[in-house]
Amino acid sequence: MGTLDGKVALVTAATGGIGRGIAEAFLAEGASVVMTGRSADKGEKALSEIGLPDRTAFLPGDARSQQDVAGWVASTVERFGRVDVLVNNAGGSDGFALVHELSDEAWENAFTFIVDSAFWATRAALGVMLEHGGGRIINISSVEGKLGNKAAVSHYISAKHAMNGFTKAVAFEYGTRGITSNAICPGAVETERTKEIGPAFAAENGLTYEEYLADYAKDAATGKLNTVEEVGAMAVLLAGPAGGGITGALLNVDGGTSPY
Repeated sequence: MGTLDGKVALVTAATGGIGRGIAEAFLAEGASVVMTGRSADKGEKALSEIGLPDRTAFLPGDARSQQDVAGWVASTVERFGRVDVLVNNAGGSDGFALVHELSDEAWENAFTFIVDSAFWATRAALGVMLEHGGGRIINISSVEGKLGNKAAVSHYISAKHAMNGFTKAVAFEYGTRGITSNAICPGAVETERTKEIGPAFAAENGLTYEEYLADYAKDAATGKLNTVEEVGAMAVLLAGPAGGGITGALLNVDGGTSPY
């Protein structure tokens, strides 16, 4: 028996990277998992590779669309009858620049993608969780949600700090009603998305992509990047029975990068 037998999880942006790692970790523990993503092709490919049609589903859409996000929660309930665990993994930023050159569009996109999407999904899921007597909210934040020591990513840093505050607010409001709310703050994890956006961010900091990865690794006490499996293991802890006493926490999976 797995620690998540009978549970239903909705994981946003789960066709690859950290989201995919969390989805697979949940499935290994017996949960049914609904994955979302912007690419229907990637979604179908993920379902085929996982090969558990009775316990998986994919929902297309954009986390920056309130209608899409609310629809994900409703469709999860329609498919599996409930939502026990919500993982707000979607989020990112673009238009990397120093503050005096940062565009309104880049700032707004980061907050919509990271903060608004988590709010919309959490608001919708809370209603379902309250009906069923409890649930788990897990926000995928970042080591940058605790630090502010990288240039050209003030929009990402600020949005992740906001996500951490939202995590604590939800924990306070719903702690007595069987719902926990926590954030995982990963260090650098090389994913498909990192490979897409990393070179541009590195260039803004005068680095090659390889130097950018090495810079993150040297900041960690372990001297290396983290893995999706490590983040997935933390998510399983928070989603399962052993995580019942943890709420309002901002939990590092960063190899010792953050000082707190």
